Amino acid sequence: MDDRPVLGLDADDTLWENEVHFRETERRFVELMAPWADGSTTEAALLDTERANVAITGYGVKGFILSMVETAISLSDGAIGAEPISRVLEWGRQMLEAPVALLPDVAETIGTLADAHRLLLITKGDLTDQRRKVDASGLADHFWRIEIVAEKDTPTYRDILGRHGIDATRFVMVGNSVPSDVLPVLEAGGRAIHIPHDLTWALETATDSDIDGHEFPVLRSFG
Repeated sequence: MDDRPVLGLDADDTLWENEVHFRETERRFVELMAPWADGSTTEAALLDTERANVAITGYGVKGFILSMVETAISLSDGAIGAEPISRVLEWGRQMLEAPVALLPDVAETIGTLADAHRLLLITKGDLTDQRRKVDASGLADHFWRIEIVAEKDTPTYRDILGRHGIDATRFVMVGNSVPSDVLPVLEAGGRAIHIPHDLTWALETATDSDIDGHEFPVLRSFG
């Protein structure tokens, strides 16, 4: 019987780069929308659209692209043509085919951690895209289990821990998002370690009031 402790790991912006692709595409989108809106207006409108859509489209590139298309039509009052929309769709395809770039020290650290822990990858987003990134990362063989979920909230973590027979009090989750990788795990009875990334999507940030009353270690890097 394998009685090694289970260590949960986030994927995007914890093990490999992700948000950088969204930021670059958003920069292109701001330029595309310049005839109709300034940069701050476009960014705010896109974020509002993403926030409204995420419960329907879920997380990931496909929902992001749909939100850009909706935002483009709205900000241009329908004047934007097929060619600019085609460009947005092409940017999405490029994101879905982007190489996976591991963050510093991840490859070496994962190997070391896997010797002493059962590594449980828990990542949210589009099933096909997340699976592609896991496979392309070269890390898949290190994971004891892989969970690709629609949302990372307390019920989801409780379900995962229950299905795998994991004692929440012995479970530790590591990730870059306080709302997704830290707070819901603490609420589920586990522990969490926060490794901030330089780039964090606005919907994955936590306020001081969110964090108030919760204690968790913060590491500077994965190494």
